[in-house]
Amino acid sequence: MKKQRVYALLVIMIIMASCKKNYIERSSLDGTTLDNYYNTAEEVRGLTSTLYGLPWSGFENRAMDAIGDVMAGNEYTGGNDDPPFINFSFAATSVRVADTWKVFYKIGGWTSEYIKGLEQKKTMGGDASFIDPAIAECHFFRGVVYFYIGRIWGDAPIVTDPGGTALSGNFNIPRYLKQDVLRFALEELQKAEAGLPETDPVPGRLTKYAAKGMMAKLYLYNKDYDNAKIKAKEVIDSKRYSLFADYAAMFNSSANNNNVESIFAIQHQLTSNPWGSANQKNPDRGPANLQTSEASMWELYTPSRDILEEYEFGDIRRKGSIMEHGWSLPAWKPTNANAAYNTFMANGYKYDTLQPTNSGGQKNAVRANIAKYVVGPGAAFGGEAVLGMNTGINTMILRYADVLLIYAEAVLGTSASTSETSALEAFNLVRQRAQLPAKSSITMDDILHERRVEFAFEGDYWFDIQRQGYAKAKAIIEAQNRGTADSPSTVTFAESKMYLPVPAGEILQDPALALDPVPYY
Repeated sequence: MKKQRVYALLVIMIIMASCKKNYIERSSLDGTTLDNYYNTAEEVRGLTSTLYGLPWSGFENRAMDAIGDVMAGNEYTGGNDDPPFINFSFAATSVRVADTWKVFYKIGGWTSEYIKGLEQKKTMGGDASFIDPAIAECHFFRGVVYFYIGRIWGDAPIVTDPGGTALSGNFNIPRYLKQDVLRFALEELQKAEAGLPETDPVPGRLTKYAAKGMMAKLYLYNKDYDNAKIKAKEVIDSKRYSLFADYAAMFNSSANNNNVESIFAIQHQLTSNPWGSANQKNPDRGPANLQTSEASMWELYTPSRDILEEYEFGDIRRKGSIMEHGWSLPAWKPTNANAAYNTFMANGYKYDTLQPTNSGGQKNAVRANIAKYVVGPGAAFGGEAVLGMNTGINTMILRYADVLLIYAEAVLGTSASTSETSALEAFNLVRQRAQLPAKSSITMDDILHERRVEFAFEGDYWFDIQRQGYAKAKAIIEAQNRGTADSPSTVTFAESKMYLPVPAGEILQDPALALDPVPYY
């Protein structure tokens, strides 16, 4: 992978020069480049490796929390940019909204230009045996980002030729209907499924089963239960994935990157560059009493009081996801200049809300911290290598547990409940790992509960709420406690908040974005 990373850096240097509008951002695979390069599989895979990490940063770091979990009632947050997502007072000027738009249209633009360039390379005699799978990778990433775009904004632009658009000078790009955005995403994933390999020797690279799994998720979102069931079952029947035995270990060590449960993950490298390809969830989630000279911790996102009430007694996912009073990890041995702190932590890290905070105690507004994607205080303190706010743990976007629950829900469909054997088997496999008793019948509420605790703090629950429709989404959200331990609070939810607004800066550059959407097909 080292040479591929070198190629990736070269490509990134080329593509940083882009158009002003985020949704027509494009790369520069010009004729000279195509003549002299992309002649080997290594060179072509180096190109597409740029899509796996760095360009996701602006969404994955913070916007993913704000949209996927703060809006969903799973997380509580402070600071300046995120509290509006607690009470749905966010505006078109939100930095999280702008960052998310920029990331997804950047990836969409890069993939579009990569596809065009690689297709042109084939006409110049390029080897289709390694170019076609690379094109399929691009279709996968373009499908995934448009799936996010359709869920986050609903009606939105679709841009497949950013270079041509830039050269034309016509920037009056409309929004297209949500169903067309999602149809486009599905068609991209279908192309990916057709062109991706069954297996890949490099852990973390895409295969056709990643496309099948993402298609199952999209079909489920569209309430196309028959096709969701078919695609989820294809992944299950492949026997290529299984549930990782140690739930917590998936999220507290990069040693478990690309494990047997991970179907598609954002790939990270530990780097000292703060805006590089490392994971930056460690400082945003880690508790202040875990900060060391190696690891920054500022706990921007914490569990909501509401999700603390969601876990069943005995569910081991709680400890794997949340640090609370009594939580400990003996291998982590943080130290600092405070002798009382060092004495308290001498036998390993402790999460204690009664101990004075200047002596190792931890007491924030919700009395808990997120454990997922917190890899610890650094190598010198019993953990893995951490460089300030950077770690090397991957962020999983699609796990096998998701496919199992998609299958169970697809079998349930519009029924009030189901006791169908295969649905229960898939559903109960997830509960079995959590050390919970099996269910003999399941409802939609059972599935929503299971999804909430299984994927807590993974940026997904908002979309589970949203796809229930406005009436049920309103009931779920308004029943939640979105406050602190000392000040519980509720919110009022309006239908206008089911989707995020188009960033204000984009409308200034393209007033057509403020007009009614039009059909794409």
